[in-house]
Amino acid sequence: MTEQTVIRVGVLGASGRMGSQTCQAVADADGLELVARIDRGDELDRLTASGADVVVDFTRPDVVMANLRWCVEHSVHVVVGTSGFDDARLGQVRDWLGAAPAVGLIVVPNFSIGAVLMTRFAAEAARFFESVEIVELHHPDKADAPSGTARRTAEVVAAARSAAGRPPMPDATTSALPGARGADVEGVQVHSVRMRGLLAHQEVLLGGRGETLTIRHDSLHRESFMPGVVAAIRAVPHRPGLTVGLDAVLGLT
Repeated sequence: MTEQTVIRVGVLGASGRMGSQTCQAVADADGLELVARIDRGDELDRLTASGADVVVDFTRPDVVMANLRWCVEHSVHVVVGTSGFDDARLGQVRDWLGAAPAVGLIVVPNFSIGAVLMTRFAAEAARFFESVEIVELHHPDKADAPSGTARRTAEVVAAARSAAGRPPMPDATTSALPGARGADVEGVQVHSVRMRGLLAHQEVLLGGRGETLTIRHDSLHRESFMPGVVAAIRAVPHRPGLTVGLDAVLGLT
């Protein structure tokens, strides 16, 4: 393999749980070279000094936007695994990329191939059922609720139901404790569980008259996310602008 074909990778949040796993995956992957491990307190200028072509961000919702702005302004492609992205944040990223049209940036709610397929299957099934709700279960150290995966699943389920002309889901609740019905994401109720012993799990519950369908995905180890991380790293230099999710990277769109 020639030097020109190698993608040089820097990892932000390199000592964290996902960051350290990513460093190992990059080091083990053909055609990728780990050139920078960046943690809290380290200067981002180390990325340009290392010659990083792609940066993977596994930091925190409160610092990720500043990291992305720096990378875009320095023409470094980015793969983002940090949670907390809503429409406002995605809109801000698009604005920054408008001034750097050659830069690629992929925001990924979940790097697990199984989780991507779960969301796709849920969107397909949601057109046929009267009711859909989502339960996501994660470890108690997770900073955001609901998870980015659950939010994304709810959005694509809502879009699929709207395209199919489905009416609002039935719910006769008139009295409830705050939070009892979960969060409302575009008309889809999403429930978050935080419990020691869990990693990352999600159920999409679909119901119609006389039947239910459950689509469930479980990540039992963080290595389950690494094939998706590596695929995104390899794809991002060839995808200028903003990409949300792994669907396009995996050829599912």
